Amino acid sequence: MKTQYINAPDAHNLKTGYSQAMAVSEISRTVYVSGQIPVRPDGTVPESFTEQAEQAWANVEAQLKAAGMGLGNIVKHTTFLSDRRYRVQNSEVRRKVLGDLEPALTVIITGIFDEAWLLEIEAIAVV
Repeated sequence: MKTQYINAPDAHNLKTGYSQAMAVSEISRTVYVSGQIPVRPDGTVPESFTEQAEQAWANVEAQLKAAGMGLGNIVKHTTFLSDRRYRVQNSEVRRKVLGDLEPALTVIITGIFDEAWLLEIEAIAVV
């Protein structure tokens, strides 16, 4: 797999830990990770947003691992937030989890299936 982060010089770019676009070539397999919720394997839900975000990312990573991939294989992810007030914490957790990785992303403020969940994360990964 070859990847290229794309940030057009003639378009707006906040440059906050993600790419405006991502080109991928030489793909042999694609995995679509369903929305991962902030529920621990024992069925409990963390209380704080940061803990929920870390758990949702851990669940994304677990699905990728089961598919023989890792976070570095993500080319696009979408985060659904229950409230706009979590946007800064969400960015902080995403940067902590992904480090130097900058896949394309979308963040949507919306209602979440269970009101105890403060976010949900889905991803597309390739190898």
